[in-house]
Amino acid sequence: MKSLFKIFTFRLNLKLKKRRNYFVGQYTICDSINIGDGTKIWSFTHILKGARIGCFCNIGENVFIENSVLIGNKVTIKNGVQIWDGIQIEDGVFIGPNVTFTNDRYPFSSNRNYMLEKTLVKKGASIGANATILPGLEIGRNALIGAGAVVTRNVPDNSVVVGNPARIIRRISFDSEII
Repeated sequence: MKSLFKIFTFRLNLKLKKRRNYFVGQYTICDSINIGDGTKIWSFTHILKGARIGCFCNIGENVFIENSVLIGNKVTIKNGVQIWDGIQIEDGVFIGPNVTFTNDRYPFSSNRNYMLEKTLVKKGASIGANATILPGLEIGRNALIGAGAVVTRNVPDNSVVVGNPARIIRRISFDSEII
């Protein structure tokens, strides 16, 4: 009886995979069924069951996306990024290679006092390679975070921040909204 169930489940999974309207690369583990049309997920990426990903996203190799994650439409996530529970990314965001998000201000092994701190990356923001985003922060609309920056405070809309700790170096004005 168990072997019949396995065969049925395998065939059902094959049918479901043929119907999806997104691309999943070889050696990718994609447990979530909440993936938008036109999204591309490249090799060696792991997406957990509870993750929700919008349409027309591009998710690079070696990316890990945890359960309680919400990613909007037209988001680009480059290689080597881990997105932990409590991270929300709005539409049109760019996340450069090896960006590090955190969700626990005081991490310890077997931490009984673990407190999830949520982070919001607003529409059109761009985060440069190897930047570190501490937990519980808000990255503003169209904000630009320089490569290698360590973000310890909220970043206002249309700001450019760089350094460790990240500091505002200028403001950006846009004539038209990022699509």
